[in-house]
Amino acid sequence: MSTGKLPHLLIVEDDRALQKQIRWAFDQYEALTADDRESALLLVRRYQPPVVTMDLGLPPDPDSVSEGFKLLEEILTLAPDTKIIVLTGQNDRANALRAIALGAYDFFAKPFEIDMLGLTIQRAYRLHELQQENERLQSMQQPAVLSGLLTRDPELLRICRTVERVGVTDATVLLLGESGTGKELLARGLHEASPRRRERFVAINCAAIPDNLLESELFGYEKGAFTGAAKTTPGKIETANNGTLMLDEIGDLPHSLQAKLLRFLQERVIERIGGRQEIPVNVRIVCATHQNLKVLINEGRFREDLYYRLAEIIVNIPPLRTRSGDPALLAHAFLRRFAAENNRGNLTLREDAVRMIEAHSWPGNVRELENCIKRAVIMADGNQITADDIGLAGDHHEDAIKLDLRHARDHAERRVIIAALARADGNVVRAAELLGISRPTLYDMMHRFGLK
Repeated sequence: MSTGKLPHLLIVEDDRALQKQIRWAFDQYEALTADDRESALLLVRRYQPPVVTMDLGLPPDPDSVSEGFKLLEEILTLAPDTKIIVLTGQNDRANALRAIALGAYDFFAKPFEIDMLGLTIQRAYRLHELQQENERLQSMQQPAVLSGLLTRDPELLRICRTVERVGVTDATVLLLGESGTGKELLARGLHEASPRRRERFVAINCAAIPDNLLESELFGYEKGAFTGAAKTTPGKIETANNGTLMLDEIGDLPHSLQAKLLRFLQERVIERIGGRQEIPVNVRIVCATHQNLKVLINEGRFREDLYYRLAEIIVNIPPLRTRSGDPALLAHAFLRRFAAENNRGNLTLREDAVRMIEAHSWPGNVRELENCIKRAVIMADGNQITADDIGLAGDHHEDAIKLDLRHARDHAERRVIIAALARADGNVVRAAELLGISRPTLYDMMHRFGLK
């Protein structure tokens, strides 16, 4: 193999003599041994071995193949790329073929020639290595739709899946969330997931442009339409033709322009200021706001008919303070980025800094956290960022957990595991130490709660 570390080979065999023989014969691998299904699964979760040799007859009933087939299916569920070589009895060809049909890589009948088994194991490792390299190259060529978004929060992960599903459609999407929660990132994700991804993504902030200029920015103008209009200029809507237009802070759109935007959404044509010609535009609209549009409708500041045109799909983005484990997770990621940019690659977050980050309520959400870590990287004197470097005010928050008793323990355990993984920057060994449990136990709990 290409690395200095020996690759793992898992040997699942209840015959201790045969187990020892296989282990001795293949000393070029780091052999892991198990004699039953449970211990084999623990090793798979812990080491993720590329290749497994296994007997189908396992305790508690070695004369039956039920435990073996159950283990085969469970390994392929946990690690689909693992190559499993099944060892069967001399006259057990039917079960061998059944194992191949379920996804096993190959089979050998006992007794077998150790050299032939060695060649098969070698080919299995090579195939696994090629598949891993192929996946790595594909991920480099086709980046994830939301590759810039980092989270372990179940609600935000559900939103990511929604974005991927909705992205392939032309539905108008309304993104609702506090400032700094990543609305533009999700809007770009919708664009990247759509058939329009090779065309332009155009964003305009309706709150950042004066009312008297916003119309010309959106719809464009003809030469001579007003003083200073020296040439015909297309607006943002026209510029985004065949692509995606993001209308950020749509709640601040002047009432006078709401009717014109509604007409465009209905007719899909625009007229430039000073023009008479209708220009058809094929564009996907994504809107975002931190305001409550229904309150604005009740106050007469936002058109109800426009709201229903924009709200074909509504996505509510949770604030950072409700995303368990994410503040520490993001803090580690921002630290790596800003430390590299400032040539301070050996910087780490001290425990007191992580605790302060986890306790802060983050009213400015991810944007506030990003600025906080950037400032700390610049100002820190030593190789560790301390709570003093973070310098947050003491406005801590407490999440109220209102669950019935049946779910309380699982909910609490899941949150603590997520928090430990975030504090340990994804290092499972360190997270297990923080939790005071063994690594296999933590892997089991992560599997139970669907955490990766």
